[in-house]
Amino acid sequence: MGKRMKRREFIKFGALAAAGVAVAACAKGPSATLSGEPTPAPGAMPEPTEAEPAPTATPELIQPSLTPATAQASTLGYFSLHPFIEAHPEAVFILRTRVADKADSEAKKSAGLELAKGIFTLSDAPGIPLTHKIAIKPNLTCTSGHGNTPEGMGIVTDKYFMEGLIEGLKGLGVPAGNMTMREGNWLGEGYCPNDIQASGYVEMAERMGAHLVDFPTGRKISEMKLSTLQEGTEVIWKDCPEGVVFRRIGYVAPFNAEDSWLLDVAKLKAHGMGMTLSVKNLQGMCISPYVRFCEGVENTLKHPASILKDFQPDLAEHVADLHKKHLEAGIPRWDRPGKDWNSGYGMEMWAQRTCDSHSVTKVGLCIIEGIYGRNGNAFMEGPGPGGKAEDFMTNVLIFGKNPFRVDIIGNWLAGHEPGSFGLFHIARERGLVDVLNPMEIPVYLWEGENPKLTPLTDFERVPLKTYYLQKNYGGQNEPLYHMVDEPFDYSRFAAQAKAQPSRSVREPGLSLLGRMNPGLAQEAGIIEYRLAEDAYVRLEACDAAGRVVGVLADGPATRGVHMASFNAREGFSGVCYCRYRVGGFEERLEV
Repeated sequence: MGKRMKRREFIKFGALAAAGVAVAACAKGPSATLSGEPTPAPGAMPEPTEAEPAPTATPELIQPSLTPATAQASTLGYFSLHPFIEAHPEAVFILRTRVADKADSEAKKSAGLELAKGIFTLSDAPGIPLTHKIAIKPNLTCTSGHGNTPEGMGIVTDKYFMEGLIEGLKGLGVPAGNMTMREGNWLGEGYCPNDIQASGYVEMAERMGAHLVDFPTGRKISEMKLSTLQEGTEVIWKDCPEGVVFRRIGYVAPFNAEDSWLLDVAKLKAHGMGMTLSVKNLQGMCISPYVRFCEGVENTLKHPASILKDFQPDLAEHVADLHKKHLEAGIPRWDRPGKDWNSGYGMEMWAQRTCDSHSVTKVGLCIIEGIYGRNGNAFMEGPGPGGKAEDFMTNVLIFGKNPFRVDIIGNWLAGHEPGSFGLFHIARERGLVDVLNPMEIPVYLWEGENPKLTPLTDFERVPLKTYYLQKNYGGQNEPLYHMVDEPFDYSRFAAQAKAQPSRSVREPGLSLLGRMNPGLAQEAGIIEYRLAEDAYVRLEACDAAGRVVGVLADGPATRGVHMASFNAREGFSGVCYCRYRVGGFEERLEV
């Protein structure tokens, strides 16, 4: 393969440069030294040609230095996710936090702020308008008044982490008044409207200037009743054309509004449905009584005709047929007898209802707050002393664009086998996710600003016991709280290669994805490089004369998609390019 630049990359890189991309690695400065002597080639790398002299010593690997955006840059008009996250919805990212105690409010807030600064950026290209409503869904649920206590804080998404995340968005230029947190169970006809005052979120929202209890109509969330909800400002209705259970679903505004962007911030905790992570968390977007996903078929059919018109008329028969089909297909634990939610039949109903909602919901980003994770029944009861739930310092933040992929990894990190949960089988069948095996999901360790492709097995697993479909029937005697970790054969459920760009690389290549923090004193160009097999790689930044002025990558790398970034500084002028070498392959990105 020759040393030629791909035309599409030249056009893409050139257009970005014309718009103001500055590449620090190609400019003289503290991190860039120039020399005309040859560079020793690593491994079997090609030698520089006479037209491309290089420095005598290999420069230090360039480290990114991203400056957080400030409100003064909001004139750009848009914000977006980190370009690498946006480009790879098939990937899941894990950031390890450093919180020693779950009561350390400052450390938790710092973790939220650090994450926001690393994954959100302003954008001068069409993205998420800064005028959009940011619809934030923390796991708020019912806590029986314990959500703001040391014993019960693990029931909800940590309020201090959320505060840091919101502060980071505000620093980006997102107006606080455009950010709204909601919980369907807190409406006047919900399960627990009084819990809002005992959550600790009211005070946090007031500090941040975000909406929680108030609506544009001037009414409070506890005043809301189905019969008086105003469409567009208090409730958003969505038709569900492919619904098994729903025909139409009502969401607390601004969830699922056309001019909103959804940020799903779940809690790492066990539940009767297994683990209640990103997917189940969005159940709380719905108004009451639509929010009662766990009520089972029998209780659903008890609703008045005015409610049942929004449900499929044949839901009972359809759910029964699907349960029989999936039982015969061998979905684990689907043979648990009964008709309530805690049975194979009841779990079929919950999973189908959940997938109905996700089929009409566009998620902007999913985050599982796992600074500390909780076992037990998702509330106060569990396998700990005295029959209490327990919290563990898991110190992970798990995030990505696809909630099912994020949750598959979350379940695995909590010690469970994702293939043993019927929800993921049904979501795969319905086209909401295309993978079941956690080992087929590309996972990146988020360190600093550069995500690093990392084997999932490198991450610690912390077992969080659940009471999901207990095997206490047919002569089995599984404890009430248990792990769902029985081996599962994934060989019949291989992901499709076309949906796995991070795994199915067929040839090496190089792309410029975009920029972080454009228009500020410092900005960063985000480079993606691809390997078809494990190999030694070298990615260099060169000046117009072909001299190496910075090294973005130099060493062995695994098959897949990798990222590098280089700083952009004001005052840069001239022409430069990146040169990517792996084996006998070489490619350049030039301007």
